[in-house]
Amino acid sequence: MTTGTPLAGAVADDAAEPSLFATMSTMRAMRRLRPDPVPDELLDQLIQAAVWGPSGGNMQRYEYVVVTDRTVMAELAPLWKRCVDAYLATTGKYAPEGMDEAAYGRMVAAIEYQRDHFADTPALIIPCYQFPPPRIEEEGLRIYAEALGAEATERMGRIQERFSALAEGSCVYPGVQNLLLAARGLGLAANITIWHLFLEAEWKAALGIPEGMNTFAVIPVGWPQGNFGPVRRRPVSEVVHRDRW
Repeated sequence: MTTGTPLAGAVADDAAEPSLFATMSTMRAMRRLRPDPVPDELLDQLIQAAVWGPSGGNMQRYEYVVVTDRTVMAELAPLWKRCVDAYLATTGKYAPEGMDEAAYGRMVAAIEYQRDHFADTPALIIPCYQFPPPRIEEEGLRIYAEALGAEATERMGRIQERFSALAEGSCVYPGVQNLLLAARGLGLAANITIWHLFLEAEWKAALGIPEGMNTFAVIPVGWPQGNFGPVRRRPVSEVVHRDRW
């Protein structure tokens, strides 16, 4: 992956913009992959990039399952098809708000292509994480309740499941983003999916992932059939709220 001018020294013109920005601005989800294998050393580079990512609480309890064996991939293909079909019949049935129907049709066609050629996927990366049991003492709980107040403490009790899920995600997804950036920098196509969660128990059984370990994505990786291109996103002026909403 190439390096560029440090951000602190960047100016507005394109020539001085860090190369990382060019990488991010052309990092489209690439679902049409060539069947050519990806060398293990490149896959190791992707995992290294993921390990370099920040981890909430710096606990670094992530694990990565990397699948390249054709037999294993063929076993996973029916699970992938069931998950994609379930998605396309429900959440994925309609274009997201603001997305052109023709553009969404092209995206669905790419999803269906990936589904139908899944057994030929060169590599899959499955990031996993197991959050450690909390170590909380009675005195700590007392201070916690005093600091938050009665209303917020009661509210936290209601959203504890969401809080825990976000805490785990904060330990995993920064590394996943590093992995995706590294793939783009190496000329590899990759995209993050979570459809496997429809059948997570079956995926874990097929891959021998321990019952207590949570899976956070299935990331197909390979050499792209097409070309990388600029992403289409809402402009900053439409999404930023300065100082308050």
